[in-house]
Amino acid sequence: MEEPASVTSTWTVVPMRAIWTVTWHAAVWPESEWVMAFVEMRRLREAAELSQAAVASRLGCTQTQVSRLEKATRTPSRSDAERLDLLFGTSAGVSFTRIYQSIVAQPGNPVWFRSWAEEIEPTLVVLRSWDPLLIPGLLQTEAYARHIFSMEPRATPDEVEERVDARMRRQRILDRGKPPLVSVLFDAGVLHRRVGGPEVMRGQLDRLLEVAAHPSVFIQVVDPGCLPGLAGPFMIAELPNGQPDVISSDAPAQAQITADLDVVTSIWERYEAIRLWAYPERISLRMIEEARCEWT
Repeated sequence: MEEPASVTSTWTVVPMRAIWTVTWHAAVWPESEWVMAFVEMRRLREAAELSQAAVASRLGCTQTQVSRLEKATRTPSRSDAERLDLLFGTSAGVSFTRIYQSIVAQPGNPVWFRSWAEEIEPTLVVLRSWDPLLIPGLLQTEAYARHIFSMEPRATPDEVEERVDARMRRQRILDRGKPPLVSVLFDAGVLHRRVGGPEVMRGQLDRLLEVAAHPSVFIQVVDPGCLPGLAGPFMIAELPNGQPDVISSDAPAQAQITADLDVVTSIWERYEAIRLWAYPERISLRMIEEARCEWT
């Protein structure tokens, strides 16, 4: 989804008082109310006498994506919500952005991530990723992922298992008949960062060596002196049919999925800067093997 470079002078605010029917609550909205809220998009759009194509041009996406939003079959991104607020206004005290923020802590994949895991990853042709702290999710074992999720503040056992299951489902893209090209970069310190104990670490490093034998997976370890990588983890998705690249970046306070050209360009530049510090694949695999022997 490509966002317009500037939106400050192109939005028409549409009154909402007469056509908004979902009441805002201060508490977290159940998923059903979230669905109801975005189904209301159609009423708002029709009241404003806008076509789906017109809304798509303002959101920076396709008409099909707008249709899926209205049918609640596509999870909106943060930028979708913000642009809908700019388009329709918030004079009735209801905000798509506030609704979005109120339910981002759902079990399994976080809501902000669902559009990536459900729409981007299943269709991408190339995935490039960087992680300075952990083994990337697509290559994690169940035990490694479970220990990470169990350390989350206030995580319940059920929530942990839901998130582990969601992570394992994501890995199915590696088993596709025509799997994507996956290029993984991570900091050398990840090999020595204890997650769940020696047995978990040995299993995780065995998994890396196993996946590295896959013809479409490339793993490179990055020298710990790489300062450009300290800004945080990210992924770059290359999509088919000339669609714009999409990035996912993660942070405790805020995460984003966007095809905004400026953001994507910035992430690409950072990726190339990090890659300059990466060891060749042959040396990287030897480093993994050596680290594996140290976890006894």
